[in-house]
Amino acid sequence: MLNTSFEPVDFVLFGTAGDLARRKLLPSLYELEKADLMHADTKVIGVARTESTIAEYQQTVKDNIEKFTKESVCETTWARFCSKLDYVKIDMKSPEDYSGLSEHVNEDRIMVCYFATPPAIYGDICKGLSAAQIIDESVRVVLEKPIGHDLASSKLINEEVAEYFNENQIYRIDHYLGKETVLNLIALRFANSIFATNWDHNCIDHVQISVAESVGIEGRWGYFDDAGQMRDMVQNHLLQVLSLVAMEPPTTLDADSIRDEKLKVLKALRPINKTNYQQSTVRGQYIGGFVNGVEVPGYLDEPDANERSQTETFVAIKAHIDNWRWAGVPFYLRTGKRMPAKTSEVVIYFKRQPHNLFGDSFASLPPNKLVIRLQPDEGVEVTVMNKVPGLTTSGSMDLQKSNLNLSFSEAFQGERIPDAYEKLLLEVMLGNQALFVRRDEIEQAWSWVDSIIAAWNSSNEPPESYQAGTWGPVESIGLLAKEGRAWYQSKAVK
Repeated sequence: MLNTSFEPVDFVLFGTAGDLARRKLLPSLYELEKADLMHADTKVIGVARTESTIAEYQQTVKDNIEKFTKESVCETTWARFCSKLDYVKIDMKSPEDYSGLSEHVNEDRIMVCYFATPPAIYGDICKGLSAAQIIDESVRVVLEKPIGHDLASSKLINEEVAEYFNENQIYRIDHYLGKETVLNLIALRFANSIFATNWDHNCIDHVQISVAESVGIEGRWGYFDDAGQMRDMVQNHLLQVLSLVAMEPPTTLDADSIRDEKLKVLKALRPINKTNYQQSTVRGQYIGGFVNGVEVPGYLDEPDANERSQTETFVAIKAHIDNWRWAGVPFYLRTGKRMPAKTSEVVIYFKRQPHNLFGDSFASLPPNKLVIRLQPDEGVEVTVMNKVPGLTTSGSMDLQKSNLNLSFSEAFQGERIPDAYEKLLLEVMLGNQALFVRRDEIEQAWSWVDSIIAAWNSSNEPPESYQAGTWGPVESIGLLAKEGRAWYQSKAVK
């Protein structure tokens, strides 16, 4: 029996022929249908500027679902999903073209408009929707991040959208916020007293957040060289994860309670500027090397490369949150391309015991660690010390490190872990903004990031080189080593 527990929507997908829609959005909508989480009367209306019949569009969607999910569609599910699909040809920069959209949407249904397009035309889409007279207070718009190139451009784009939509209608999407292990951060912290009462500077030594990519530019030279790893990854994904790790307990789980606390974290980030960037940041650019045994070119040797580019493909940052909870606790952020493996992890290092009773086994007791794996093999791992079983005549007690592993795939065997976009698209249709980013969060994050980029630009120093297939420049090791710390060795590298 189909799910009818929430209202049907007209889901209008602008940019339906683009890479994001083909790889993620349409397959995610199909999976929601498969899970019985699409209202029977919901419609999915693809919008692009190319000519296509509805039948051609439906076949293209089916082909892409099978291509990117790597499995054949369930014909029963496909029959239901296919009946929801519609298509409209619109030149998104021409307001007069939008008049035809009104014939495909139902004024009695909520309309969700997903802007899977470059942010530069968000304003054009809003103008077109207004010209077609199909905007009211029930319409929801989904904006892909990053929004803008810096604080000034972000404000400009947000202002263009705000001319037509209120903040409670705008859903700024960051797919990291839909990942199961990111969502589990809230449960882990606030549903378990063992963590909730030990989650501050009294017990935690430092925090590491790493997002590594094994791929290079993948044909996106023009986009990436203009953005760089700081804008592409740190400004949105890493700062969102950091804010969830560090935020105070929200009063409730409603959208603004959570987002208010995340904003406080971003406001408390210690500024990094011309006076301290050398002690707090490392930026790198990969040269040729080997990834998974395959030789790959350096960044400046990629197709269409500008050989004089100083765009960073790697960033490491030592950040501080200047508030009572986190005083003196460094947060180390690291992200880069052409690294040994694709992995995203948060590692919480707890403080060492003040006195070591077990010097015969360990001259220095290692710290307890909480590892939260965002990908691959989502799960949580706790490193603790245990006695080695057995008899001894020495009178000493032998210890060893043990990992208590809660792998999602093992703990919830038989349960399919949904893609992040599935969760976020469902939340949009339900009208829940808790997992979406508010405008003031975006602008606060840009303000912090812009200061770092400005410091880099003023120095005229090129990024440090690192060989493809390594964990970044050696300088990033020194960022921790000078304080007696080291980067966590990811289990993703076999």
